[in-house]
Amino acid sequence: MKSGFTSVSKEDPSILGLGDLVLKDMERIQPKAGRLDLLLQDAEINRRYEVEVQLGSTDESHIIRTIEYWDIERKRYPQYDHCAVIIAEDITSRFLNVISLFNGSIPLIAIQMKALKIGDQLALFFTTVVDEMTRGLEEEAEESATDRNYWETIRGSKETVGLADHLITLIHSFAPGLELKYNKFYIGLAKDGQPNNFVICRPKKQHLVLEVRLKPSEEIEKISNDSGLDVMEYDKRWGRYRIRISKSKITKHKEVLGDLMKKAYGVAGD
Repeated sequence: MKSGFTSVSKEDPSILGLGDLVLKDMERIQPKAGRLDLLLQDAEINRRYEVEVQLGSTDESHIIRTIEYWDIERKRYPQYDHCAVIIAEDITSRFLNVISLFNGSIPLIAIQMKALKIGDQLALFFTTVVDEMTRGLEEEAEESATDRNYWETIRGSKETVGLADHLITLIHSFAPGLELKYNKFYIGLAKDGQPNNFVICRPKKQHLVLEVRLKPSEEIEKISNDSGLDVMEYDKRWGRYRIRISKSKITKHKEVLGDLMKKAYGVAGD
């Protein structure tokens, strides 16, 4: 069954429910530590998932091996954000508690795998039983202030930074007084020097990625789908919808974008 699982996940890693991922490697040799079952990557946010699969019930060695491989990979490739993933047919309550304890300090996801035979076909179902713990908000992390020129010349362009100006104009319709705050990794919002990042912007050379802090919901999904917005994969770690923005899309979808940002502002103000 394990070989069947790996072949299916190789063709479509999205069956795990971790997002739109690509397979980076299988049976990846670890220095003096065996082989990592799967290495998956989200290219949009430079994130990698170290995945270990266990047939039957999970056990101590499975948990230790998963964390060990995660630690090896994050030290070898620190330029990526890393998350350990345990997959087993049965994750007992005892080990569920252990995994939850580790999850307080290690980005760790536990997925239970079930197989169902339908005729001659084998169907696999995956249920996340322990999700990654949400870390502190981005504005609470150590960050370095930059300026507009940094984003216009190094990270993005004058045109894409200009898109942030259009967005702040929409925001002023319901939240006057906020201004753009230029940080090293994103452009946030602040009022009187105090950050309020219910939305953040990440200008690229050709477009801008708008990140709106909202919990996933069918209502938001419907609004996004009906409007035709270019919505990227939901960022579970930070709890944000990620939307690819161009000048034409701001003009065409300004009412929808304004509504989404207003909803996020209302949540942040609660």
